Amino acid sequence: MTKILIVTGGSGGHVIPALTIFDHLKNNFDVRIVTDERGTKFINKQDYEYNLIKVPNLFSNIWTLPFKLFKFIYVMFESYNYLKKNNISKIISTGGYMSFPFCFASLFLNCEIVLFEPNSVIGRSNKYMIKIAKKILCYDKNLKLFPKKYLSKIALIAPILRKEIYEAEKNPQHLQKKVIKILIVGGSQGSIFFDKQITKYILELSKELNIAVKQQVLNINERKKINDYYQKSNFKYELFDFDENLHTKINDIDIAITRSGASAIAELAHLNIPFLAIPFPFAKDNHQFYNAKLYEENNCCWLIKQNDLNSINFINLFKDKKDHQEKKNNLSKITNQNSWNNVNKKLIDLINEN
Repeated sequence: MTKILIVTGGSGGHVIPALTIFDHLKNNFDVRIVTDERGTKFINKQDYEYNLIKVPNLFSNIWTLPFKLFKFIYVMFESYNYLKKNNISKIISTGGYMSFPFCFASLFLNCEIVLFEPNSVIGRSNKYMIKIAKKILCYDKNLKLFPKKYLSKIALIAPILRKEIYEAEKNPQHLQKKVIKILIVGGSQGSIFFDKQITKYILELSKELNIAVKQQVLNINERKKINDYYQKSNFKYELFDFDENLHTKINDIDIAITRSGASAIAELAHLNIPFLAIPFPFAKDNHQFYNAKLYEENNCCWLIKQNDLNSINFINLFKDKKDHQEKKNNLSKITNQNSWNNVNKKLIDLINEN
């Protein structure tokens, strides 16, 4: 049986798709997972076994570079020994510097490398690794910053979503309400802007329209402040921090307000929830903007840069019911072929290609 190693780490945007890929492949191949310390917080130890490896970030502090370089070489030997001992023949990397030691070590063992890139801009780690990889799985055929001489390595695939997303009830295609239900998920990057500015716009919106709000607030102190603001207003609201089962509670949401992480907006799209994308302006290579741009070009979302957002364009967005319905219809069209079985077959076929 083919032995596959999935290398992941860092943020949930890397780790959660890695776990989903594992679930797709585990019945057909001998699949293992390695991650770094950052990645462990996204993995349920009861559901997944994994090996931990400590990979230094070489460029986080230039003064410690010599020490980190020595440690990196040591980790590369560790990676080589792991690959050889476990007879790994294929590596799937979801990006990040965590992947470097295993990808480099694979060169000495003739392991095949498959990269995964969910963003519309190729990540820097994947850009380095594309030279030695066999293929790269991605959602966007027009990856920004992608080296043209390696275009033949691109393998398009529908967004790789958690199985529970496919099992969740989609937002109804036609939903007429007196109350506009809003979901706000700022995530970990740039959540201060959501806590302060979006909260301010929501308070202004509540004076003009009947709304109900579910809002993610990670900072405890900010949550208390927002709770105090909202208590003085006349609309229903719920504040939460992290909820891995959120997808089961948002079937009736009309509009989501979010950053533009590839996995987050792919899940909203599949659940047929139109969204206002406000990309984190300091994301590497502006990849969140281009993630959302792919949906905006299909008239599936609203895309407003953080610096361009104001109370007027924010409030007007909620008043155009026709535009909202068009976006719901378009979301349904672009996601109707994305199923667990279709993605499963595509992944297995790609792995089995010689």
